[in-house]
Amino acid sequence: MSIQGRIGRTGGGRVRRALGVQAALEWAFRVEKAQLDLPVPKDTTGESYGYGLEHVLLQRAALGCRIDGGQHKFGSYTHEDAEVIAACVAGMPDSLGGRRMAIRIAELARAGLTPDWMPGALPRCVPVEVRRNQHGERAATAVVGTARVLSRGKWRTVDIMACPVTFSPHPHQIEAARRAYEDWWQALGWIRDGLIAGGMLREVEVTQAMPKVRPWQARPALT
Repeated sequence: MSIQGRIGRTGGGRVRRALGVQAALEWAFRVEKAQLDLPVPKDTTGESYGYGLEHVLLQRAALGCRIDGGQHKFGSYTHEDAEVIAACVAGMPDSLGGRRMAIRIAELARAGLTPDWMPGALPRCVPVEVRRNQHGERAATAVVGTARVLSRGKWRTVDIMACPVTFSPHPHQIEAARRAYEDWWQALGWIRDGLIAGGMLREVEVTQAMPKVRPWQARPALT
């Protein structure tokens, strides 16, 4: 059974499904439609108001069974494990991106996506502007200075023309995309470790499996 199906019981006993953290997030947010309940700010002093997994553990223990069961879904059931996963994401610490990272993780999980780290991207030197006419297209030029030249016995001032170029995609774009991927990867590691250590999941077992830490450094297959 894929994560597209619900995790249920078989023969009167609970079936614990082993999932990597990314698959568990996609199951919780995409299949079970879990909602991300972010903590409400207590003041406007700029201090952190996030809560950690310890808060989730205490709430779960106090309730004795589940957290806010199905409060977001009318006429349908949100699996309690999915709500625990969503609560863990909501507790993302500021050191790993806080609320913004929590929202990013939930959005990607709902879409079943991995952050775009721009695979295969290489900076290329290209003209800043290309002009097209009936004869085709050519790089636009600009005056970058003047020079004095001797032509037919007379000194003349002529324009020095050049073609402005840039790099596309710019190396900074590639670096930023891959830095964002690494931030997401580290946040997933925090969620994985918290869910495993917390022991709160009843029918899902989060494994140690993680997405590739730097997929752009993967070695090409030998032929």
